[in-house]
Amino acid sequence: MKHFIDKLWREHTLTAEEYRALLTCRDADTWAYLQHRAQKVTRSRFGNDVFIRGLIEISNRCRNNCYYCGIRSSNRSVARYALTLETILKCCREGYAAGFRTFVMQGGEDPAQTDEWVEATVASIRREFPDCAITLSLGEKSRETYERFFRAGANRYLLRHETHNETHYRRLHPAGMSSTHRLQCLQWLKEIGYQTGTGIMVGSPGQTVAHLVEDLQFIERFRPEMIGIGPFIPHRDTPFAGEAAGSADMTLRLISLFRLMHPDALIPSTTALATLVPDGRERGILAGANVVMPNLSPREQREKYALYDNKAAFGAEAAEGLKKLEERLRAIGYSISKERGDYKRSD
Repeated sequence: MKHFIDKLWREHTLTAEEYRALLTCRDADTWAYLQHRAQKVTRSRFGNDVFIRGLIEISNRCRNNCYYCGIRSSNRSVARYALTLETILKCCREGYAAGFRTFVMQGGEDPAQTDEWVEATVASIRREFPDCAITLSLGEKSRETYERFFRAGANRYLLRHETHNETHYRRLHPAGMSSTHRLQCLQWLKEIGYQTGTGIMVGSPGQTVAHLVEDLQFIERFRPEMIGIGPFIPHRDTPFAGEAAGSADMTLRLISLFRLMHPDALIPSTTALATLVPDGRERGILAGANVVMPNLSPREQREKYALYDNKAAFGAEAAEGLKKLEERLRAIGYSISKERGDYKRSD
């Protein structure tokens, strides 16, 4: 199997059969070799730097009713909130003082937060912090809306496709949502000029190896600047409450595969991975990730943004825990970079 890993390292592509063979391989030496290769590539591109992004969860209200999500519209147990513009700017000011140069505005598809409001909020952040990158993760919009946000000053957009397989997508989402539209949104974002991020949820109900192969091939073709990948973790108030969580090991293997596939990509070691296993963040970095996203949201709101159960939002997962995060990264040979960390293709 190691020759498949070497091929991916050299050529950044594999056949569907080769991806399948790697995903189903159970040889520990093969996976250790994959991680070693991914680490070397990451070090060659980024040294020992890990970029930090300040995450601001602006609203847990959402029009959608995705079956896996704790803030789905039909969940009546959620205490809903939405941050004001001034609160968001306060979060940015605190983050800037701590050294953050990228702010990530993430939220549900909140009907009350109009396109005009988001546009004005982005413009306000851009005026006050002209040297910072602004990333949005606000779901599916029209092309015109994405263009407005881009003109207002947004640089990056995260929109995980979750699964490329249409049948599997329907297993995870209600009628009215479609993978076709999600993929169209991603194409618009790229065409407009955003640094565009997509990604998958590992181990979601009904997911098969064939689905993962489809995802690998899509991300290979799409060439996103950012790749977000995390394990599925159930939420108690969803139809998938009784399902098992995804595999941390498979998530780490996929991070390494994506690093060899796209050597310059910005790949976060996600909060979901840190929630699933205590050293998940560090293991993600060692597998080839190069981004972490400490939480800048107001402390009193963090527990309300519960996409899944027991979501990590304090300690080293929080902006105020930056010193602790630095210590933990230093222990594995890495350090925090306070640069913007823009995507730069080297080939």
